[in-house]
Amino acid sequence: MYKSLEICAGAGGQALGLEMAGFSHVALVEYEKEYCECLKRNRPQWNVFCQDVHNFDGYPYRGQIDLLSGGVPCPPFSVAGKQLGADDERDLFPQMLRLVGEISPRIVMIENVRGLLSPKFESYRNQVIDSLEMLGYCPYIQLLNASDYGVPQLRPRVIIIGVQKNIKSTFVFPIAFQVGKNKSVGDVLFDLMSANGWEQAEEWKLKANRIAPTIVGGSKKHGGPDLGPTRAKKAWEEMGIDGKGVADEAPKAGFQGLPRLTPRMLARLQGFPDDWDFGKRKTAACRMIGNAFPPPVAMNVGLQIKKILDYECSYIRSQKEISSSLVV
Repeated sequence: MYKSLEICAGAGGQALGLEMAGFSHVALVEYEKEYCECLKRNRPQWNVFCQDVHNFDGYPYRGQIDLLSGGVPCPPFSVAGKQLGADDERDLFPQMLRLVGEISPRIVMIENVRGLLSPKFESYRNQVIDSLEMLGYCPYIQLLNASDYGVPQLRPRVIIIGVQKNIKSTFVFPIAFQVGKNKSVGDVLFDLMSANGWEQAEEWKLKANRIAPTIVGGSKKHGGPDLGPTRAKKAWEEMGIDGKGVADEAPKAGFQGLPRLTPRMLARLQGFPDDWDFGKRKTAACRMIGNAFPPPVAMNVGLQIKKILDYECSYIRSQKEISSSLVV
């Protein structure tokens, strides 16, 4: 099994997806205590470092890691923020690049928001790509939509892949699923929405016949949990959902009006399994879920990375066999 190290691990969306793709996590670095507790609660065997990534030393792992990954904080590039880019103290691209140099992983995977591709950040984006090349990597960058990989949500994310130049094969981003294969919000959440005997669940399912807008997590400064800005709330309302807040449980028999989603429903829309435990605090849980990288997307990218590593292992093995035969 290939070894990975992840920074900015959050609540484990990317780590879970990469685990599903066949990677074994040597270490996960996460700063926030509640996120660390979530990781340890769901995967006690994972080696979680609950610390500031600025203080994490990559040299002890040098030459031992197949994949260095991380969903570095998106606020510096998010359209919902001030778009300060490199001037934002939360920008952790420099720390990721520092660790690439210290660890020298065979492959690098960086995830961020679509805003990173905007013309405003062209210079910064090119700087990141140039840095990867100077460190000895062939860079690949592409915008992926979560809805193309089985996630019932419009969630565009930029993925940057760096492959060591001495690796012979070329990285290819995962192919999108066939159009129409994705389930609607109603299909995905019907069993949860009807769990408490709500009589109008079937009618609601028919109305919620599309994928969800991007689920947001907000920040510590954000008040209570809700489903995003005005435009997003309107989109939710068109599907028969009240986006002004999040419910503790599904609507009961006799409920009238628009139901609100529960944290478990939001987690399922992000592609998390139902047994992934985000804790009992609703606001914290919704923030973890909304800020996560959908596991199915991470898995599909991870499988493509694994193909390169498999090919490289096969190539090295064949070269050794050729060398052995020549010696004999």
